[in-house]
Amino acid sequence: MSKPNNMRLTLGPVLYNWPVDEWRDFYARIADEAAVDTVVVGETVCAKRLPFFEALLPEIIERLQSAGKDVVLATLGLIMTEKEREVAAQHAATEGVMIEANDISVVAALAGRSFHVGPMMNVYNEGPLAFLAGRGAARVTLPPELPASSVSVLAGAGAAEIEVQAFGRVPLAISARCYHARARNLHKDGCQYVCAEDPDGMTVETLDGEPFLAVNGVQTMSLSYLNLAAEVESLAAMGVSGLRLSPQHMDMVSVSQVFRDLLDGRLSIDEADGKIAALSGDVPFSNGFFHGREGRAFTADSLQAE
Repeated sequence: MSKPNNMRLTLGPVLYNWPVDEWRDFYARIADEAAVDTVVVGETVCAKRLPFFEALLPEIIERLQSAGKDVVLATLGLIMTEKEREVAAQHAATEGVMIEANDISVVAALAGRSFHVGPMMNVYNEGPLAFLAGRGAARVTLPPELPASSVSVLAGAGAAEIEVQAFGRVPLAISARCYHARARNLHKDGCQYVCAEDPDGMTVETLDGEPFLAVNGVQTMSLSYLNLAAEVESLAAMGVSGLRLSPQHMDMVSVSQVFRDLLDGRLSIDEADGKIAALSGDVPFSNGFFHGREGRAFTADSLQAE
């Protein structure tokens, strides 16, 4: 394939509840080895996890910046309490790092400064995009459920840089309740952090016993890994400026290298898909939303061939 012009690679935030030492080691390796331009850090799923990682964020941010990465600090995707609002406001006031808003309530706290918008914000058409850009949004990571036609329109609007998730489980919803805890006969307030038992999410089956979704604490996700390797060239042609890789419990350094080699024209689509499949084990791929189909579907051919 031809080399897409100047597309940026972003590593999204870790969405899962990993042990603190593993979480810190993960970012140390990303700093030293990952072929990404931007790294998003911070807790976006559950406020109860914040105390485990909060004190380490300055260290992680400094390590990543020293390695030449652009660092973005993300906020929670669902802010429900005064305490959570205060934490988001504190993050919004952090200097020396870009902030990614994942809840609309954070935008007011970011008044007067440039910021990014994460994929948990519902930017589905030109109206919300223009609204956010008018308040300082310089980059918007689109919700992964958007079809190619919508991505093309938003990328062509020119209101802000557009980024699209290209790999990893799709974040579908965040709830006030914690299904992960309920599945262990626990309540959210006394969850015992059971989400840490499933470092890549907990599989949810249909009544017929078919694996269907994954649950990560209060978050519902796709079971499959989104894989838009075959669509990189068409995304570049639409004007999409960046691809986001969402961390999974696997070798994300190697995943980032595959996408970097694909962007630089050193790998064909088939070669890239083969390497990603080998890294992903038995987890299926999906790209249905992008192709206007059910999200769990996977179309092997690129958009241009359809």
